[in-house]
Amino acid sequence: MLGKNILITSGGCIEKWDEVRGHTNLAKGKIGKMIAEKALAEGATVTYLHGYFAEKPCDKDSENLKLESFEGIVDLQDKMKAIILSEKIDAVIMTAAGSDWIVDKMLDKEGNLIPQNGKISSDNPPVIHFKKAPKVLKQIKEWNPNLMLVGFKLESNVDKETLIKRAKIRMGTSKASLMVANTSDSLHVNSATHYIINQDNDIYQCANKKETANMIIQALNQLFLQETTAVSR
Repeated sequence: MLGKNILITSGGCIEKWDEVRGHTNLAKGKIGKMIAEKALAEGATVTYLHGYFAEKPCDKDSENLKLESFEGIVDLQDKMKAIILSEKIDAVIMTAAGSDWIVDKMLDKEGNLIPQNGKISSDNPPVIHFKKAPKVLKQIKEWNPNLMLVGFKLESNVDKETLIKRAKIRMGTSKASLMVANTSDSLHVNSATHYIINQDNDIYQCANKKETANMIIQALNQLFLQETTAVSR
């Protein structure tokens, strides 16, 4: 990791309804924090792009750590794109839990459009229309096809075989170097099982978030070594 520039996204998005309300998810950024701490310990320079409620690395005063926040999925997309296009990023680790839906429009009970600025009256509950959010993971390799990409695929109420299958599909569509498959249990406990899949279809089972964070950095180190060996031949 020494000398590598790593962009890590962490935590959940918050999609604003007005200036004081919005919807989010239960992601706390714990595994993103652990990955950042491991990368920093091994000499990497880390840009930690975090959601409003995400945990921050303990060594937040490190000169090799840059902290930057994001709000909704579009803000995350725009900030990631700007960083990737303007800086030399060697790897992106996408632990942030992106929104599936963003606000399209809000109407009152008479069907009149409600503006999103200010604060909606608590006496006037809105009818909120959503639209699909952009899929940021699929765009990353379009911005820079040469970087290493680590993605995450979370599922709920599926067996291991289905979870791995869906993670491999996402790995293909995003052109990720590594894909981490986990279940919604990981939103609540550190001991949730994670599966790390590489492009050779090797699967590494990790018993908890700490082990997963360490294995991700170890796997990235191996990929960087392979890349260096290939270039030197």
